[in-house]
Amino acid sequence: MLLEALEAPDAIARQLARDADAYAALGARLRASRSASLLTIARGSSDHAASFAAYLIMARLGRLVTSLPMSLLTLYESPIACEGLAAFAFSQSGQSPDLVEPTRYFRAGGALTAAFVNDVESPLARAAEWVFGLHAGEERSVAATKSFIAQLVAGARLAAAWQQDARLAEALARLPDALARAARADWTSAVEALASADRLFVIGRGPGLSVAQEAALKFKETCAIQAEAFSSAEVQHGPMALIEEGYPLIVFALRGPAQQGLLQLAQTLRSRGALVLLAAPEGTPGCRLALAETSEPDLDPIAAIQSFYLLVEAVARARGFDPDRPRHLRKVTRTA
Repeated sequence: MLLEALEAPDAIARQLARDADAYAALGARLRASRSASLLTIARGSSDHAASFAAYLIMARLGRLVTSLPMSLLTLYESPIACEGLAAFAFSQSGQSPDLVEPTRYFRAGGALTAAFVNDVESPLARAAEWVFGLHAGEERSVAATKSFIAQLVAGARLAAAWQQDARLAEALARLPDALARAARADWTSAVEALASADRLFVIGRGPGLSVAQEAALKFKETCAIQAEAFSSAEVQHGPMALIEEGYPLIVFALRGPAQQGLLQLAQTLRSRGALVLLAAPEGTPGCRLALAETSEPDLDPIAAIQSFYLLVEAVARARGFDPDRPRHLRKVTRTA
């Protein structure tokens, strides 16, 4: 897991060097089609990457995106209308039937279908009309790292091509350097604080919520910590009642409109006795985990998860777990 996480900057450079014409062509197709309905199709880490892409599309293009409950098709056989639909599937292996079957259904019904997948020879890749390889290379650890980062980048490339945003495209071109800086960030001070934790919250908002969700999942699968992700707005409802002295939280206070509210929430949580590990740009008051900044704030979540992966790998080992072989899990999960 550690070695693969450290390979991410090179993997992203490899991805960015390929498929530019295909992304541009898909962007042109989306602008011309004016699809009335937009869906993402994904599970697990890939679903977090899909939600990042969806947020960028909604925020930048003003188009609402829905995450498909795959059982509507795989179990309930619902007659979902395909006219004017665009469906984006995200997967590392491309093997799970509950991604493949909906993609086949939508394509057969005339919808625009695109797959962002590491294995371009997989059943999912064959099911989709448009296929974009992640180019992450082989990933042996059960816990995805570089392939997840590659999915985030693919989603950002989709948004940039659709919007024809030269600034975002330029920021993506510089992303490998930012990821290399993020991989050198020193988050070791949090290892001791989390080594004895049995539960925690991970909080984000906006495009940063997707990496909070990914972080919570990684704590579960590699560290056996009952971690839950919340937006900074949602946590102030029912979940706030769980906060007590020493309750650990990671708050991703990334740059952007949500940052000030996240910083205020971190302070409120501290005043209630919580152990707040604040991930924020260097120099931010109360920051324990310094974030590497990219040249576009919407890409900062990608650098944040790069730093986080090194932390969670160290926490797993400090707790006596092998992060490469989480119990009860396999690299490829096939669900229907």
